[in-house]
Amino acid sequence: MKLFKPSLRNRFFISLISLVFVAASIIAAVTVYQYRDESKRYQQDQLERTVKSIESSIDYQIENTTYPLETKYINLIFKDKIYEISHIHDTRIKLYDLDGKLLKSSRATFLNQSDSTQLSNAILNQLKNAAENRFNYNHIDPDGHRIQSAFSYITDAHFKPLAILSIPHIESDGFLEKELRYFLIVLGQVYLILILAAVILSYLFSRYITKSLDTVSEKIFTTRVDRKNQKINTAKIPKEIQGLVNAYNAMVDELEESANKLAANEREQAWREMAKQVAHEVKNPLTPMRLSIQSFERSYNPLDPYNQEKIKNFSKTMIEQIDTMSAVASAFSDFAKMPKPKNELLNAVEVVERAIAVFNKDDIFFHPEKKELHILFDRTQLIRVVTNLLKNAIQASEHQRKPEIKVFLRDHTDFITIEVKDNGTGIPDRNKSRIFEPKFTTKTSGMGLGLGIIKQIIEFYQGSIHFESNEQQGTSFYVNIPKAN
Repeated sequence: MKLFKPSLRNRFFISLISLVFVAASIIAAVTVYQYRDESKRYQQDQLERTVKSIESSIDYQIENTTYPLETKYINLIFKDKIYEISHIHDTRIKLYDLDGKLLKSSRATFLNQSDSTQLSNAILNQLKNAAENRFNYNHIDPDGHRIQSAFSYITDAHFKPLAILSIPHIESDGFLEKELRYFLIVLGQVYLILILAAVILSYLFSRYITKSLDTVSEKIFTTRVDRKNQKINTAKIPKEIQGLVNAYNAMVDELEESANKLAANEREQAWREMAKQVAHEVKNPLTPMRLSIQSFERSYNPLDPYNQEKIKNFSKTMIEQIDTMSAVASAFSDFAKMPKPKNELLNAVEVVERAIAVFNKDDIFFHPEKKELHILFDRTQLIRVVTNLLKNAIQASEHQRKPEIKVFLRDHTDFITIEVKDNGTGIPDRNKSRIFEPKFTTKTSGMGLGLGIIKQIIEFYQGSIHFESNEQQGTSFYVNIPKAN
């Protein structure tokens, strides 16, 4: 099973969105933790303030009492005062003797609510060892409330312990929890907006950042050995991928150099093959000429009354063979002539239309997309290209009951396309790879230089030619020529 591999743009986009989600989650977690910690510190501070205030009230009562300052009189000293202090500070107060036995409570129902009447030895020992004779004790009451109780000694003016003060404080997180919920709601709304903005910005940033890579990818995809490739301008390329662009530009230079060397080797090989072909084509008419001369020499009789007719036949044979050699020489000469660098601003529609008009045939149909399509080309060479393609199309479809040849002229962004389509016999598969070879032909006469010549002309002007063919259905030749800027 092939795993899904997202593109670089999608990976960059997903990374940005993930970063936003991770940041939002971390901030939310830190916020909750901070609020929880703040709640604990708030409860601790509130208890400390309450304890100090109550201790001040108790100290004042101890200083102004008329009862002896002994543990057994604590119940009488705070008989009514404990309720007043409890009411003022809105908290419960319990007083124990030094052995941990409950002496006095600020609420009459306290004992009925399962409160302990005896402090544990652990609490008593912890209080004795506590700094400043005070410590806090956290526990859960039977009603499920989280309670933080403060224990401290009540002393006289000489710091003699008289009793143990217990202030059970029920921790209330309601306010902070409410504030936390409100803050999280607001934070969620803000992050929803930020995430939507992040999605849009991430998409735009990912497109902007990968635009240069798309340019490089497009250039690499369109790179061809058989044509001149354009380099990428590094002026607007980010520094991070300039190395890749420089490597591509270097590859273009090397590819062009290799293509030139290959073309030179191919041309040299083609000329060798051409020389062999020309020699072969020249030898072909020489043999019948030699035989004709020998035959005429043997059969010539000055007194023969048919000499005039024999001389006429002999001359006709010689002229035919000479014409054949002349055709071979002309074809070779035409192929050897390289088109001169003559660029004219042409309206391709007009030139192609004139080339078609030369044939004066009703079975040729012209279909241009526009009335004007401008190219830089040699007028004579363009007519030569179109004429040669039309000749081949006419010869391929001449045996059809209704021959039909269509010429299309199409407009593209950077080039135009001339298509010559026939309904002839088509090109066999075995011949398709050799159709543009200079010496290749399927005809009984000629050297097969026509398509080789027009391919040479088209490529000189940075164009290209290719074909599509199906046997017994027809052939279409496509000529692509760059548009004039």
